[in-house]
Parts: sequence; C-alpha cells; structure tokens
Amino acid sequence: MDKAVQDTFNQGSARANAAYQAGRRRFTVNPITRLEGHGKIDIFLDDKGDVERAYLQVPELRGFEVFSIGRPAEDMPQITSRICGVCPTAHHMAATKCLDDLYKIEPTSPGRKIRELVYDTFMLEDHALHFFVLGGPDFIVGPEAPPAERNIVGVIQKVGLEAGKKVISTRRRLRELIAYFGGKVVHPVLGLPGGVSKPLKAEDLPKFQQLAKDGVEFAEWTLAVLKQIVLGNPEYVKMITSDAFTHKTCYMGMVDDQNKVNFYDGKLRVVDCTGKEVCKFPTQQYRDYVAEHVEPWSYMKFTFLKQRGWKGFVEGPDTSIYSVAPLARLNASDGMATPKAQAAYEEFYQTLGGKPVHHTLANHWARVIEMIYAAERMEQLIDDPEITSQEVRRVPTNVPKVGIGVVEAPRGTLFHHYETDERGLIKMANMIVATQNNAARIAMSVERAAKALIKGGHVTEGLLNKVEMAFRAYDPCLGCATHSLPGHLPLSVKIYNRDRQLVQELRQE
Repeated sequence: MDKAVQDTFNQGSARANAAYQAGRRRFTVNPITRLEGHGKIDIFLDDKGDVERAYLQVPELRGFEVFSIGRPAEDMPQITSRICGVCPTAHHMAATKCLDDLYKIEPTSPGRKIRELVYDTFMLEDHALHFFVLGGPDFIVGPEAPPAERNIVGVIQKVGLEAGKKVISTRRRLRELIAYFGGKVVHPVLGLPGGVSKPLKAEDLPKFQQLAKDGVEFAEWTLAVLKQIVLGNPEYVKMITSDAFTHKTCYMGMVDDQNKVNFYDGKLRVVDCTGKEVCKFPTQQYRDYVAEHVEPWSYMKFTFLKQRGWKGFVEGPDTSIYSVAPLARLNASDGMATPKAQAAYEEFYQTLGGKPVHHTLANHWARVIEMIYAAERMEQLIDDPEITSQEVRRVPTNVPKVGIGVVEAPRGTLFHHYETDERGLIKMANMIVATQNNAARIAMSVERAAKALIKGGHVTEGLLNKVEMAFRAYDPCLGCATHSLPGHLPLSVKIYNRDRQLVQELRQE
C-alpha cells in the first residue's frame, strides 16, 4: 500500500507524511487547517523537484441557494445564518438588508443604528478570533513550530496566561452584546425588514458603554502585540513583503460618501493594482460588475470583474481578478472614518511603501486596523442619544419582488440577492460570499507560495504550513463559498478492502 494512504489511516492525517516521501511527485495537504470549512492542497512537482502546479481544492458543497426556494422571504435571515457558525451575523445582516430592499422599506434611524452597533461588535470579535486563534499562531508561535503548538494553547503559552484571559474575556463580553439583541450569538434573531426586533433598555446602556470603551483599548493592545511580535521580527517582515506572498490584483471594498471604510452600508469601490479607481457602484447594480467563472477542480466559483472579462489566473494592470477582505478594503478606500483607526491606517501605508499594498500576509495587520475602527464606531453608536429609542422598526406594506443586500463580512464583501413571488416565497436566491470573491486570488496565492518555497524536492511540514499561510491570511470560509452549476455534481467513491487497499474507484464527472 502507498505509505501516505497507510499513514492517513494510522494517524488520521497525511499532512506530516509529505515531509519524508522521498522521490514523490505529488504532495497533498489534507486537511488544511485553521479555517472555516474543509479543503485540501495538491502540489505537483516537476522532474527537478520544483513545483509545477499547486491547487487549493474545496471538496464540500452547501446547497443553501437551492433549499431556500419556496421558503418565506422573512425566514432568510435565520436560514442563511446557518451557513456558517463563525460568521452567522454577516449572513443574518446581509439577509436582513436584502429584506429591506425586497419590501422597499427604510429602517428607522434607531433600528439602523442598533444593527450597525451589533455588526461592528461582531466584526471586532470575529477579527480577534482570527488574529489570535486562526492566523495568529503562525506568527506568535512560529510558522515552523511543531503543529501541536500552533494553536490557541501555544499562543497563550507564548503571550502569557493573563493575555490569554484578556482575549477570551473580551470576546465573551462582545458576544454577550450580540446575544442581548439577537437572543443568541451563533444564530441571532435580530433583523427584521424595516428595523430590529428589540430596543436597548436605558438601564443596560452603561455596561455596553464600558464594553465599547474596553473594546477600543483591546484593539489598541492587539496592535501593540502585532508590532512587538510580528513587526519587531525582521524575518517575519521579510516573509510578509516577499514575492512569495505578493500579488498585484484589483481590490474591492464598501465605502461611505467620503470613500472611507464602512462595514454596514455604502457603495462598492474597485481600484486596480496601481490604486486607480476602476468603478464605484450601488450594491443593487452588482450584477453589472461581478461575474462568476468555474474550474473543474473545485466546487467554488471564481468571481471576476465582468466588464474586463475572465482572463485567467493572472495579475497586473489589466487583470479582472479582484480581492476583498481587510487589505482590499483599506486599498479600495481613502481612509478610515475614526481617528485612531485613521492613524493606524496612515502608519500601515507609510511603513509598507504607500498604496496599494499587495502583500497577502499584510491582511493580518489590516485586520487589526479594522478592529480599532470597529471598536471606535461602537463607541460612537452606543453614545448616540437615539440608541435607546423604542422606535426600532417600521412595518413594511409593499408587495415583495426583488431584493439585494450587501455587507462587508470579516472575510470581505457579501452579496445576498432574493426574488420572490407575490406571496413573498423565494423563487431565486443568489449568494456571492467573501471567500468566493477572494477565490481566484487565494488560488494564485497558494500556487505562488508553493512555487517560491518548495525547491529541489525538499518538502517539510513547516514549508507546507507556510503554503497554508497563503490562504489563511484571507480568513476563508469554505463552507460559505461552495456552489454548483445546474446539473449533477462530480462524485468520486473509493472502495477499500479490509486491509485498507484501494479496490475500485467510481467517478461521475
């Protein structure tokens, strides 16, 4: 039996085995780790032992667009929040905004502010999760540290127990605010067309004001941790700015009227690899600007700029590939709308040589800047006199037809598009999620890193983890991102005998 297969059965993973498979032409990292969802990386070597091709494959499929059909439109904020247990609030809020547009109802001002307060709280909490738990271990513990140490336990051992308690306690308190309004954290019941389901009681205001204040301090402390551990390490800075983790593509992000970053509402702005604006459009016009491409080796579609056409996995001034997520949002904007975040934004670009920044691993730094913005925006909203108003909803009366709602998820731009019959039953649902918007650039990043890092057939577990860092920087959610074209799905069934030997493989393409 092939040794990799044997070790997969014996140890539950083929990850570490690739490091000592001398003479092999193919290495598989399966499963890839510290992300939402399931995926694998296949790396193919040429005769010299250099990387010929590398593929990030997403083998799972979620069918939410299909089984939403026939359901009442008002159920969608609850249905779609089940897509992902890490970012349910993003889907919930995009669906809620879609219902506003579907019923052509404007939420009340207090209702809108409560939505944005909850959403900024979610952004702060989710970014903290990625920085300290998912992406952070690669830097805080080290990219080539033993796999058993590259996790939250290793992070706590590195930064200290008190720092670990600070991260866990702050995230818990932030999630309590989300649960206060939404009833629960993972699948909130908050958004309704025209507003929200619950106002903020005046007696509960002080504790949330203190939380927002503490959130700003926590975000600034996180930036200090980044500067000390990551930016203070010359080897890390060299890796971040290396060609192995650099791509010159377009960037998309939501901006307000001053082209400042906004997570909840605004227009979508796209800039090219020189920072020049390519387009800026209302979210309802997304179909005129965004199209999808399919490759046979993944269930995930690849979005591109429709007006430029699909040109393949290429970068440069004419590319149609764009990126979303924190780095893209900063690149697509003219700044941050809060003072401390703006100062961090300016330092970011000054340090990295100006706009736009193309270094994939710089997403981690951009993510911390967004944490500061989210916390400052929480402070602004919680101190707004309208935040305790009881006028939190306007009841819709229009007959639904077509609705489009967009928010900036932690992982990037998230589109929800519903069409209904006259009874308000869904007859079409389309969701283009952040990771799908990033899919083409992620594929390019994985291959670029593999080609730069693996030479002469020398493959170690640490090198494979650095290849994984290329996708991990985007904080992808593969469970959200998988789609299928109409028709049947590719299917592979492998049959093994009692000795774990492959007997037969059945494929439906």
